Amino acid sequence: MTDAALPSRQQISDAVSALGWRLVLGALHTEVRVPSLTDAAAVAVTAASADGAQDRLGVDIRADRAVLRVRSACGVTTQDIRLAQAISAAVAAGGRVTTVGAVSVQALEIAIDALDIPAVRPFWKAVTGYIDESGPSDLTAGLVDPAGRGPAIWFQQMAAPRVPGGQQPRNRLHLDVDVPHDEAPARIGAALAAGGVLLSDRRAPAFTVLADAEGNEVCVCTWQGRD
Repeated sequence: MTDAALPSRQQISDAVSALGWRLVLGALHTEVRVPSLTDAAAVAVTAASADGAQDRLGVDIRADRAVLRVRSACGVTTQDIRLAQAISAAVAAGGRVTTVGAVSVQALEIAIDALDIPAVRPFWKAVTGYIDESGPSDLTAGLVDPAGRGPAIWFQQMAAPRVPGGQQPRNRLHLDVDVPHDEAPARIGAALAAGGVLLSDRRAPAFTVLADAEGNEVCVCTWQGRD
């Protein structure tokens, strides 16, 4: 695995999973549990001091944790893997640990079905104030919140319009919930136990299509099955 080519999703996951990082929607995520906001800020300083962190690291500081995200503009690279490993080592040297955490890392996407993506995409870009997703992405024609707070938006190409009341009526918008690969089965099981319906697992583990009791759809997604 060299810097000349992006590593596969499997290579990325294998390299960092044991350190408490998870690959979710094209970025590496972890958290460090702490007893106070001051300690979370100290973890952020430690992580930001790692070589290469300045243009690859994002940090969300909370009173009980520091949530870390690593990604280059072109996707997760071998340099990003080394950065995650270096951050974990630096955090460990300070007596703490990078971990998936009690509250799972995840990413939320809004998927919009469209017959003519170029015709509808500018509207959604303007009305949300979002910007183009940079570099290679799992998002088709993706739009992202420039502040990094809101869910990503992507567009699913349709061959024919949905027909209300047809044999298989479906939503024009649905949610995608991207979760760590090792947590997807439990998340799906919980959704089914809460009254959900399994519509399709044909593309699992990349994504599993579920619906609520009234047919509103959601996909539980992982990085697996996409290379």
